[in-house]
Amino acid sequence: MTLICLLIAWGLSIGTFMTILVSCTKGWRYVGKLHSVPCSKCQYFTDSRYLKCTVHPDLACSEEAINCRDFVPQPTVARWRSREKDFVHTI
Repeated sequence: MTLICLLIAWGLSIGTFMTILVSCTKGWRYVGKLHSVPCSKCQYFTDSRYLKCTVHPDLACSEEAINCRDFVPQPTVARWRSREKDFVHTI
């Protein structure tokens, strides 16, 4: 009887561990997929909680936005900083 209880306890422990491991693996893959969403790097992204994207507000920041055909990269920060310096010097 104790051997059966021991086997059941170990079986439940291993089953619980495997379930947690599989869930963590699926979650890690899903997070990796969401990190490939390019919305925050797009020129049309507004970063407003009311209107995330001016072109596709229904798809913004979702899995459907991964291959957005209207994606336009934002200008780099270095360009904006050089323009600010030029603007300051002309005043």
